[in-house]
Amino acid sequence: MFNSKEHSHTRLNILTGDWILVSPHRMKRPWQGKVEALPADNRPAYDPTCYLCPGNKRSDGTVNPAYTDAYVFTNDFSALLPDTPDGGENENGLLVSSSESGICRVICFSPDHSLTLPVMQEEAIVKVVQLWKKEFNDLSQNEHIKYIQIFENKGEIMGCSNPHPHGQIWASSSVPLELTKETTQQKNYFEKNDKSLLSAYLDVELQKKERIVVENEHFVALVPYWAVWPYETMIISKRHVQTVTQFTAEEEIALAQILKQLTCKYDNLFNVSFPYSGGMHQAPVNDGAHPEWHWHMHFYPPLLRSATVKKFMVGYEMLANPQRDITPEMAAATLQQLSTVHYSIQ
Repeated sequence: MFNSKEHSHTRLNILTGDWILVSPHRMKRPWQGKVEALPADNRPAYDPTCYLCPGNKRSDGTVNPAYTDAYVFTNDFSALLPDTPDGGENENGLLVSSSESGICRVICFSPDHSLTLPVMQEEAIVKVVQLWKKEFNDLSQNEHIKYIQIFENKGEIMGCSNPHPHGQIWASSSVPLELTKETTQQKNYFEKNDKSLLSAYLDVELQKKERIVVENEHFVALVPYWAVWPYETMIISKRHVQTVTQFTAEEEIALAQILKQLTCKYDNLFNVSFPYSGGMHQAPVNDGAHPEWHWHMHFYPPLLRSATVKKFMVGYEMLANPQRDITPEMAAATLQQLSTVHYSIQ
């Protein structure tokens, strides 16, 4: 008899329409591959050489103000620039390009160089959430902007170039690929069922409770049924809203709480400052109404078996489709039992 805990199978990502291969039996294989070195985690509260610390000079010569809460500025090395001229090329539909403009912002979560989200006070995280809301609202007033991506790369292993606690906001003149897929899937479901796709999905998850990691009155953090990364999670708002700007003051606090709890569990998993790429997915802007869209936040951490063993996306994953060894249910069970009190103070 088929058993999803033991036998290979594929799972559908209902948000994108993509498939993933799950191979639970592969967790029995010994690991003789690459082992990562643990990064140092003893940063001072202030680093005079850090481009992001208060009062320090950035690489372009700008001096940061002596900020005391979350602080945002335009990226000195933006991937998208607001003054990019329109243009592109199309040679017989074979060589096709199009100019892309936009605005890239950096948001420092705290003036304290040594902190990360899981060790920040909830009140300080609320201020980060509030700044996310303000930036989203301000950027959306630019009619040329069509999508606003709020995200964080945490840890050297995720390519983070500065250890100061910070995230980024990229506002682009077109809707990126992953968001285009998520828009299509959510719109198709909403038009057929008059209910958001993630509301329906959340109903199932809350009933089964197999993959729920942490929950409060307004948000649920879970391991998605279709998760690709070993300890991937997603935060979903219980209320069907399209963007972060629609959260009430009460929901701002609840989001800060669940962000702290989830990231504490991550750090507690291997007793290390846990790396990940995390970011919100929300409705496009200046693109008409999107009643189908339901706010959510993805976390993609790369660690597999320990703090020093990374999950690589290679071979079959690059050439065919993603594959995972640990089932989402196994990952959720591991995360469920971890404390929401940070390991450094337990």
